[in-house]
Amino acid sequence: MNIWENIRNALGAIGSNKMRSGLTMLGIIIGVASVVLMVAIGQGTQKSVTSQLESLGTNLLTISPGKASQSNVRFSGGSTSTLPSDDVDAIKKFVTGLSGIEPESSSQQQLIYGSQNTRTSVVGTTTDYPSVRNVTVEYGSFFTEKNLTNADKVVVLGSDTAETLFVDDPSPLGKNIHIGNQIFTVIGILESKGSSGMSNRDEIAIIPLTTMQRRITGSDTLSSISVSVANEGDITYQQQVITAVLMNAHGITDSEDQDFSVLSQADAVETLNEVTGTFTLLLGGIAAISLFVGGIGVMNIMLVSVTERTREIGIRKAIGAKKRDILLQFLVESTILSVMGGIIGILISVLGSWIIKTYFSLDATVAAYSVILAFAFSVGVGIFFGLLPAWKAAKLRPIEALRYE
Repeated sequence: MNIWENIRNALGAIGSNKMRSGLTMLGIIIGVASVVLMVAIGQGTQKSVTSQLESLGTNLLTISPGKASQSNVRFSGGSTSTLPSDDVDAIKKFVTGLSGIEPESSSQQQLIYGSQNTRTSVVGTTTDYPSVRNVTVEYGSFFTEKNLTNADKVVVLGSDTAETLFVDDPSPLGKNIHIGNQIFTVIGILESKGSSGMSNRDEIAIIPLTTMQRRITGSDTLSSISVSVANEGDITYQQQVITAVLMNAHGITDSEDQDFSVLSQADAVETLNEVTGTFTLLLGGIAAISLFVGGIGVMNIMLVSVTERTREIGIRKAIGAKKRDILLQFLVESTILSVMGGIIGILISVLGSWIIKTYFSLDATVAAYSVILAFAFSVGVGIFFGLLPAWKAAKLRPIEALRYE
């Protein structure tokens, strides 16, 4: 019996038990679709985070409290108390070649306007924020040095925050909102920047740093300091200089005792790529388990099929079918079930990625390597888990098979 006849017989057997065949393929379909889709989501998240970070500019250095590990991931031992406002003065005094320096103090606060409210990140900063962070005020204006000096209660809202608070009011400028127990006047709305992975840069409220420290947090410590380097080619040199300046300001002589980290955008992108890459592998690995479970389902159904078709096997052997013919017959059938499940799973994952890209603004593009790996794995599952039933069928003695009821 040649391979094409085996394929034709396998398709006939599958077609004669459509419900059972469909349920058998379901595990493979879910497994393949899950693997491909999870990898697509992981890669989409990675691209989104990378593009958002790169949109800030490649000449940006970020100083954060807490020591960084060798992979540039900050240890949790640090706190904002390790980044006092005096660090900004030290950088301004001893570091040249910077085009901007933007300190931040952030806090999650409840914002209220009329019957609308939202909890979002409130950032206290300086007038350098728009240039350093590469943002634009779409309506109104950003706060001024005078607002900063006087610790005025003015606020610039992110586009999503403004939409949430001012659902029924098309003109939020000049309106008063509550931030915590303080009343602030809206003076500007930022242009939309979009989401960055798990965070949304449009869900934000920006106030003068002095206002934040005096009226909200009651502390002069900072959450981070962003520095814009004038010459992009000096980014590594400036990173080293700032590190040395802050170690001196903190009275630290041993880098092992460093209580802050200075990361460039390239460092941040690399770190996030490592994290999202690991996360993608984890998601793919978890999804691959369902493929294994689907393979067990294929084996179980094929074992049932062998039992049901014992007399058929006996007749085939009685008219001259060899052991390898029977083995190949059932092996081809299990492989076809897995291949068909794999193809349907891939089509479902493509549809799923299109839905995510269209309705959730995440570039979840199906990767060719994930399709190839998932499909190859599904074929391997069909062969591996089809061997036992096929071998059981091939070992049946003709006389016993013919007598089976």
